[in-house]
Amino acid sequence: MGLKDITLKQQYRTDRDNLVTDFFIPCLSNSIEYDRAVEYVTLKSISTLSLGLQNFVQNDGKIRLITGHRYRSADLNILSRVFNKNKVANGNGIKNNKLELLQKLIQKNKILIKIAIPNSEQVDGAFSEKIGIFRDEKNDMIAYTGTSNETFNTEDRNFESVDVFTSWNDRSRVDIKINDFENLWNNETKYVQVYDFVYANENNLLKYDSQWAIETIS
Repeated sequence: MGLKDITLKQQYRTDRDNLVTDFFIPCLSNSIEYDRAVEYVTLKSISTLSLGLQNFVQNDGKIRLITGHRYRSADLNILSRVFNKNKVANGNGIKNNKLELLQKLIQKNKILIKIAIPNSEQVDGAFSEKIGIFRDEKNDMIAYTGTSNETFNTEDRNFESVDVFTSWNDRSRVDIKINDFENLWNNETKYVQVYDFVYANENNLLKYDSQWAIETIS
Protein backbone atom coordinates (compact mmCIF):
# COMPACT_ATOMS: atom_id res chain seq x y z
CA MET A 1 0.00 0.00 0.00
CA GLY A 2 1.23 3.49 -0.85
CA LEU A 3 0.14 7.09 -0.49
CA LYS A 4 -2.05 6.84 -3.59
CA ASP A 5 -4.12 4.16 -1.88
CA ILE A 6 -5.18 6.48 0.94
CA THR A 7 -8.57 8.15 0.66
CA LEU A 8 -7.74 11.81 1.05
CA LYS A 9 -9.60 15.07 1.35
CA GLN A 10 -8.34 18.44 0.12
CA GLN A 11 -8.74 19.87 3.60
CA TYR A 12 -9.01 18.52 7.13
CA ARG A 13 -10.54 20.69 9.82
CA THR A 14 -11.04 20.12 13.50
CA ASP A 15 -14.81 20.61 13.44
CA ARG A 16 -15.37 17.76 10.99
CA ASP A 17 -12.27 15.56 10.94
CA ASN A 18 -9.84 13.80 13.22
CA LEU A 19 -6.53 15.08 11.88
CA VAL A 20 -4.58 12.30 13.60
CA THR A 21 -6.49 9.20 12.53
CA ASP A 22 -7.92 10.50 9.26
CA PHE A 23 -4.79 12.09 7.84
CA PHE A 24 -1.50 11.97 9.72
CA ILE A 25 -1.26 8.31 10.73
CA PRO A 26 -2.30 6.90 7.31
CA CYS A 27 0.22 9.16 5.54
CA LEU A 28 3.06 8.50 7.97
CA SER A 29 2.58 4.73 8.02
CA ASN A 30 2.74 4.57 4.22
CA SER A 31 5.82 6.76 3.81
CA ILE A 32 9.55 6.16 3.81
CA GLU A 33 10.46 9.85 4.07
CA TYR A 34 8.94 12.75 5.94
CA ASP A 35 9.99 16.40 5.78
CA ARG A 36 8.60 18.90 8.27
CA ALA A 37 9.10 22.60 8.91
CA VAL A 38 7.45 23.78 12.11
CA GLU A 39 7.96 26.35 14.82
CA TYR A 40 9.01 23.92 17.53
CA VAL A 41 9.40 20.23 18.30
CA THR A 42 9.69 18.28 21.52
CA LEU A 43 11.65 15.18 22.44
CA LYS A 44 8.38 13.33 22.70
CA SER A 45 7.30 14.34 19.21
CA ILE A 46 10.61 13.30 17.64
CA SER A 47 10.46 9.93 19.36
CA THR A 48 6.85 9.46 18.27
CA LEU A 49 7.84 10.12 14.68
CA SER A 50 10.73 7.68 14.81
CA LEU A 51 8.52 4.94 16.20
CA GLY A 52 5.62 5.70 13.87
CA LEU A 53 7.52 5.75 10.60
CA GLN A 54 8.49 2.09 10.59
CA ASN A 55 9.03 1.86 6.84
CA PHE A 56 12.05 4.12 6.79
CA VAL A 57 13.97 1.94 9.23
CA GLN A 58 14.32 -0.83 6.63
CA ASN A 59 14.82 1.53 3.68
CA ASP A 60 16.96 4.50 2.77
CA GLY A 61 14.37 6.98 3.95
CA LYS A 62 14.69 9.55 6.69
CA ILE A 63 12.95 12.24 8.68
CA ARG A 64 14.14 15.83 8.20
CA LEU A 65 12.93 18.46 10.63
CA ILE A 66 13.42 22.22 10.47
CA THR A 67 12.35 24.04 13.61
CA GLY A 68 12.65 27.33 15.39
CA HIS A 69 15.29 27.77 18.07
CA ARG A 70 13.18 27.61 21.25
CA TYR A 71 13.11 24.38 23.22
CA ARG A 72 11.89 23.17 26.56
CA SER A 73 14.92 22.94 28.83
CA ALA A 74 14.49 19.24 29.64
CA ASP A 75 14.09 18.39 25.95
CA LEU A 76 17.14 20.40 24.94
CA ASN A 77 19.31 18.85 27.63
CA ILE A 78 18.42 15.32 26.55
CA LEU A 79 18.59 16.06 22.83
CA SER A 80 22.10 17.41 23.37
CA ARG A 81 23.09 14.03 24.74
CA VAL A 82 21.21 12.15 22.03
CA PHE A 83 23.21 14.00 19.37
CA ASN A 84 26.48 13.35 21.17
CA LYS A 85 28.09 10.24 19.65
CA ASN A 86 30.25 9.72 22.73
CA LYS A 87 27.41 9.55 25.23
CA VAL A 88 24.52 7.17 25.79
CA ALA A 89 21.37 9.21 26.20
CA ASN A 90 19.21 8.79 29.26
CA GLY A 91 16.76 10.99 31.08
CA ASN A 92 14.35 11.28 33.96
CA GLY A 93 11.31 9.11 33.48
CA ILE A 94 12.17 8.27 29.89
CA LYS A 95 12.50 4.70 28.77
CA ASN A 96 16.10 4.11 27.82
CA ASN A 97 15.22 1.79 24.95
CA LYS A 98 13.32 4.61 23.23
CA LEU A 99 16.20 7.00 23.70
CA GLU A 100 18.72 4.43 22.52
CA LEU A 101 16.64 3.84 19.37
CA LEU A 102 16.34 7.57 18.82
CA GLN A 103 20.08 8.08 19.28
CA LYS A 104 20.82 5.19 16.92
CA LEU A 105 18.57 6.63 14.22
CA ILE A 106 20.09 10.09 14.63
CA GLN A 107 23.63 8.77 14.43
CA LYS A 108 22.73 6.83 11.27
CA ASN A 109 21.36 10.07 9.80
CA LYS A 110 17.85 8.65 9.69
CA ILE A 111 16.63 11.65 11.68
CA LEU A 112 18.09 15.06 10.86
CA ILE A 113 17.24 18.33 12.58
CA LYS A 114 18.09 21.86 11.51
CA ILE A 115 17.34 25.13 13.24
CA ALA A 116 15.95 28.21 11.46
CA ILE A 117 16.49 31.62 13.05
CA PRO A 118 15.23 34.91 11.56
CA ASN A 119 18.17 37.18 10.73
CA SER A 120 16.60 40.24 9.14
CA GLU A 121 14.81 43.40 10.16
CA GLN A 122 12.07 42.18 7.82
CA VAL A 123 11.33 39.33 10.23
CA ASP A 124 11.39 40.21 13.92
CA GLY A 125 9.54 37.22 15.32
CA ALA A 126 10.15 33.48 15.39
CA PHE A 127 10.41 30.93 12.62
CA SER A 128 6.89 29.52 12.30
CA GLU A 129 6.57 28.01 8.83
CA LYS A 130 4.18 25.06 8.65
CA ILE A 131 5.05 22.65 5.81
CA GLY A 132 4.89 18.86 5.73
CA ILE A 133 5.80 16.46 2.93
CA PHE A 134 5.34 12.67 2.87
CA ARG A 135 7.03 10.47 0.23
CA ASP A 136 6.51 6.75 -0.34
CA GLU A 137 8.73 4.14 -2.01
CA LYS A 138 7.02 4.77 -5.37
CA ASN A 139 8.01 8.45 -5.14
CA ASP A 140 4.40 9.56 -4.77
CA MET A 141 4.12 12.55 -2.46
CA ILE A 142 1.61 14.33 -0.27
CA ALA A 143 2.30 17.88 0.89
CA TYR A 144 0.33 19.86 3.43
CA THR A 145 0.29 23.26 5.04
CA GLY A 146 -1.13 24.32 8.35
CA THR A 147 -1.03 23.18 12.01
CA SER A 148 1.73 24.00 14.46
CA ASN A 149 1.29 20.56 16.02
CA GLU A 150 4.44 18.81 14.90
CA THR A 151 3.04 15.26 15.03
CA PHE A 152 -0.70 15.93 15.27
CA ASN A 153 -0.42 14.69 18.83
CA THR A 154 -3.82 13.77 20.24
CA GLU A 155 -2.92 15.77 23.35
CA ASP A 156 -2.99 18.94 21.25
CA ARG A 157 -6.57 20.15 21.20
CA ASN A 158 -6.09 23.25 19.07
CA PHE A 159 -8.75 24.16 16.54
CA GLU A 160 -6.94 24.00 13.20
CA SER A 161 -7.11 23.03 9.55
CA VAL A 162 -4.74 21.40 7.06
CA ASP A 163 -4.69 21.91 3.29
CA VAL A 164 -3.53 18.86 1.32
CA PHE A 165 -1.90 18.52 -2.11
CA THR A 166 -0.86 15.32 -3.92
CA SER A 167 1.78 14.75 -6.57
CA TRP A 168 -0.70 12.86 -8.78
CA ASN A 169 -3.42 15.54 -8.73
CA ASP A 170 -1.64 18.81 -7.97
CA ARG A 171 2.03 18.34 -8.81
CA SER A 172 2.79 22.03 -9.22
CA ARG A 173 1.65 22.83 -5.66
CA VAL A 174 3.59 19.88 -4.26
CA ASP A 175 6.69 21.02 -6.14
CA ILE A 176 6.35 24.49 -4.65
CA LYS A 177 6.30 23.05 -1.11
CA ILE A 178 9.23 20.76 -1.89
CA ASN A 179 11.21 23.66 -3.29
CA ASP A 180 10.41 25.83 -0.25
CA PHE A 181 11.55 23.09 2.11
CA GLU A 182 14.72 22.32 0.15
CA ASN A 183 15.65 25.99 0.05
CA LEU A 184 15.26 26.15 3.81
CA TRP A 185 17.22 22.96 4.30
CA ASN A 186 20.08 24.26 2.16
CA ASN A 187 20.04 27.68 3.86
CA GLU A 188 18.93 29.44 0.67
CA THR A 189 15.91 31.32 2.05
CA LYS A 190 15.85 35.04 2.65
CA TYR A 191 15.39 36.43 6.16
CA VAL A 192 16.35 33.22 7.99
CA GLN A 193 19.63 31.50 8.78
CA VAL A 194 19.55 27.71 9.02
CA TYR A 195 22.00 25.71 11.14
CA ASP A 196 22.57 22.05 11.88
CA PHE A 197 21.25 21.19 15.33
CA VAL A 198 24.67 20.31 16.70
CA TYR A 199 26.22 23.58 15.52
CA ALA A 200 23.32 25.61 16.91
CA ASN A 201 23.52 23.82 20.22
CA GLU A 202 27.29 24.08 20.58
CA ASN A 203 27.19 27.79 19.73
CA ASN A 204 24.40 28.61 22.20
CA LEU A 205 21.89 29.54 19.52
CA LEU A 206 19.10 27.48 21.08
CA LYS A 207 16.94 29.01 23.75
CA TYR A 208 15.04 27.57 26.70
CA ASP A 209 11.37 28.37 26.62
CA SER A 210 8.86 27.03 29.13
CA GLN A 211 5.90 28.11 27.00
CA TRP A 212 5.87 24.76 25.23
CA ALA A 213 6.34 22.55 28.26
CA ILE A 214 5.07 19.13 27.29
CA GLU A 215 5.45 15.94 29.27
CA THR A 216 8.39 13.87 28.08
CA ILE A 217 8.08 10.34 26.81
CA SER A 218 6.34 8.11 29.29
